[in-house]
Amino acid sequence: MKKLFSLFLILMLTAAALFALLLFLPKNNGQAVRLKVEKGQGISGVSRQLAEQNAVYSRYVLVAGAYLTGIQNRLRSGNYRLPTEFSSWDILRRLKSGRPDTVTVRIIEGMRFAQMRRIIDETADLRHDTLGWTDEKLLAAVDPQTGSRHPEGLFAPDSYEIDTGASDLQVYRLAYRKLQRNLKEAWDDRQSGLPYQTPYGLLIMASIIEKETAHPDDRRLVSAVFANRLKIGMRLQTDPTVIYGMGSSYRGRIRKADLRRDTPYNTYTRAGLPPTPIALPGRAALEAAAHPANADYLYFVSRMDSTGKSQFSLTLDEHNAAVRRYILKR
Repeated sequence: MKKLFSLFLILMLTAAALFALLLFLPKNNGQAVRLKVEKGQGISGVSRQLAEQNAVYSRYVLVAGAYLTGIQNRLRSGNYRLPTEFSSWDILRRLKSGRPDTVTVRIIEGMRFAQMRRIIDETADLRHDTLGWTDEKLLAAVDPQTGSRHPEGLFAPDSYEIDTGASDLQVYRLAYRKLQRNLKEAWDDRQSGLPYQTPYGLLIMASIIEKETAHPDDRRLVSAVFANRLKIGMRLQTDPTVIYGMGSSYRGRIRKADLRRDTPYNTYTRAGLPPTPIALPGRAALEAAAHPANADYLYFVSRMDSTGKSQFSLTLDEHNAAVRRYILKR
């Protein structure tokens, strides 16, 4: 029994020594390592990322060390620049007490500007200089020369990486400038005969396309439907503009009374484009607005299936049949 106990003790001490060695021994990676910690990500995902870069001796030792120190689920999101040589213990200390070197703010296509502001306001490790500002004041700070007082659609959805502690105004400026570049490229490359005469009109159309479909195969077809309607003086009759005009009164569904209630954004009661964009459009939606498909469709309806595609029709009778098939299931 004494021999067994001694053997067990030796094995335990050897394992502990090996664990400590792998935890505290610095590893030279030959170059600095970038580590990106997503919001809500735990130590398992982080260790896997480092193992894929061959930046640690053992991801399992890193995970065990995180659990021993109690930080496995308390990691600060952001981008970390790790030196050329570091140990797993150095990583844990950095994740526990250090601030990330950069912060990533992700703005998704189709979001409203109000949602963008909320995301930025809630992003840690930024200096929130614009908190409480009106939209008008924010726009003036972003671009003193802007002729618009309405911020919707003027900021490009994307992932923006800025230094920790930087002003949140920097995110708005980056997104604003990117949208201006994307819009200029789309407008300069537009096809002839579009039913909108200004880049801002194209931006409005792109925002509608963004809200109507996320399927890449349907964007230019949706664009064609709306362009065709505008050309013949037909109302756009698109639900996303109605929803935008309803503001906070929208509760997840549109009633017939909502379609009849006139607002500047109700494209069932008013002809032409709404007065402003209704969302933040991505580059693909801008390109679709600038290049409608060569099709004569005037109607479309969602197929309500896993593909996310729509059914397009030339006539109202065809459209009503599609509604019965895909919406009413008859």
